[in-house]
Amino acid sequence: MSTITRRIIPAIAVAGTMMLVATGCVAGENATASDASKDDAAAAGEWSSDTLSIDFATYNPLSLVIRDQGILEEILGDDVDVEWVQSAGSNKANELLRSGSIDVGSTAGSAALLARANGSPIQVIDIFSQPEWSAIVVGPDSDITAVEDLAGKSVAATKGTDPYFFLLQSLEEAGLSVDDVEVQNLQHADGRAALDGGSVDAWAGLDPIMAAAEVESGDQLIYRNVDFNTYGFLNATEDFIENHADLAQAVVDAYEQAREWALENPDETAALLAEVAGIDIEVAKTVITERSNLDVSGIPGDDQVAVLEKIAPVLVDSGDVQGGEDSVDKALDSIVNATFAEKAVGGE
Repeated sequence: MSTITRRIIPAIAVAGTMMLVATGCVAGENATASDASKDDAAAAGEWSSDTLSIDFATYNPLSLVIRDQGILEEILGDDVDVEWVQSAGSNKANELLRSGSIDVGSTAGSAALLARANGSPIQVIDIFSQPEWSAIVVGPDSDITAVEDLAGKSVAATKGTDPYFFLLQSLEEAGLSVDDVEVQNLQHADGRAALDGGSVDAWAGLDPIMAAAEVESGDQLIYRNVDFNTYGFLNATEDFIENHADLAQAVVDAYEQAREWALENPDETAALLAEVAGIDIEVAKTVITERSNLDVSGIPGDDQVAVLEKIAPVLVDSGDVQGGEDSVDKALDSIVNATFAEKAVGGE
């Protein structure tokens, strides 16, 4: 637990979470006898697994609240061990999900679409934010003042993440392509270090690292566009969804509790982010109050798909999808699973 003093969120009663699961099944699937027996076991106080592996990330403030306050552990009781794994970026979360190292992981929507289009069997089960977390960043003394100035320059970006797709969209809008710049594929923190060290000319940044760079290094955000950012997706593997629906419901219930608390306690949420990310409290407050937008419905659906449809052509043109447009279209049609969030938000 953190050394910061916090109010502990009252967890939903275990029986309540379990009964939510018992009333429904995975989206679009007919309940089978085995499904019913699992639900009956949950209602009786038994969970479908004795472990749950889930990520936390500084770009996902709700995950920090849940982990710090033990919300999941309170919901699940002593029968389930919760294993927390830190994700350094959406690409890392996707790697963990694909390898089976975690059951639930947080990514940008663009990264989730890329992963599913490339065969990773994940679906979004909750939305944790609608952030403005990406921008094009240059050093304090840079002559680069617009995206057009990036032609022939080196840019640090983490492929498979929102900042990378932010870069591609920004270049396209400016009449450039990825071939007009030299992309150095670096993890987010390494991208900042490369910019500050002078080994790249620009960086496709991600908060909270980006916000810290503004304050600590005097780095400049030369281009921002909230429409080029995708939502914060909480994803689960299809195997987990199908075989551990009770635990998936518990996770989403925990996220909705954390959202309510974070919205009521922005300063405490910022303090937690500052501690975990190792950044100044004022920087953390900027991230939480100005760029995270946690006050969004947790139910994934048309709004998220509409944003992903806008970046789909960019994703296809990037060559990062093995099956091209057909794979992206199939991923768009199947990436959303709103079952658990609808129950958590609507109380169905």
